[in-house]
Amino acid sequence: MRGPWQATGSRGPIQLAHSGREACHAHNITGKLAVVLISTRNPLNIGAAARAVANFGFDDLRLVDPYDVAFREAVSAVGGAHVLRNARVFANVADAVSDCSLVLGTTAGQHRVPQQTVDRLESGMVAARRHLAQAQGNAGRIALLFGSEKFGLSNEDMSFCHSLIRIATSPDTPSMNLGQAVAVCLYELVRADDLDDSTGSGTSAQPIPAVTGTDAEQISRMLLEVLEQSGYTNRITAVSTEQKVRRWIRRLQISRRDAPLLLGILRQILWKFNKSP
Repeated sequence: MRGPWQATGSRGPIQLAHSGREACHAHNITGKLAVVLISTRNPLNIGAAARAVANFGFDDLRLVDPYDVAFREAVSAVGGAHVLRNARVFANVADAVSDCSLVLGTTAGQHRVPQQTVDRLESGMVAARRHLAQAQGNAGRIALLFGSEKFGLSNEDMSFCHSLIRIATSPDTPSMNLGQAVAVCLYELVRADDLDDSTGSGTSAQPIPAVTGTDAEQISRMLLEVLEQSGYTNRITAVSTEQKVRRWIRRLQISRRDAPLLLGILRQILWKFNKSP
């Protein structure tokens, strides 16, 4: 699906001015964040998102089920051609966030009623920065999810999110261009402020890393199997129950240390179910 990308544009790149402190902050977190675009259809939006990723020092762009034509024609990415070349394509959201221990979804709240708390962008990025600081030396990563241009994130997409964030836009025109939304979110993430210096300092407690998306999904699937065998779920409510369970597991923020214990308990319950006559 991917081919060689060439950066094109009628104007030269705009230089972004930032302090050395901000640049250093971005460098420290650049390998720990993935931008995930879901079902994107406009090639210009993919290119603009890739450029925004590059603008703020990141390089991990992931696409879930992109419109094939859009992906092949996404060449308008001045300064972001290397991001497009290295972009990875996934068949579903679960695979795209499998290595991420914190997943933040973006929403304008237009097309559906979210089942999770929706935080303002500033608050969500503060939480993200804290998570990244705690994950230093660990495998934890953050994923920022952006839905399709027309419909945004689906309920299924949002069920993989630990929380949702929104950019404070005008109620009359709440949705933003995809590339602009990516840029605003990444700017807020790397923006240096006094809160970064004041949080977490003065404590020697070693943070316990959260489970990755793969482990969270394994726990969700095994719990759903337990619920099905126990008769809790039924065919009519199966889809909504699956989404509720997935959201609940992510709200729990299960630590990597506790995951084996929980999986062992669920396996034992399943073994007992299967053993019973």
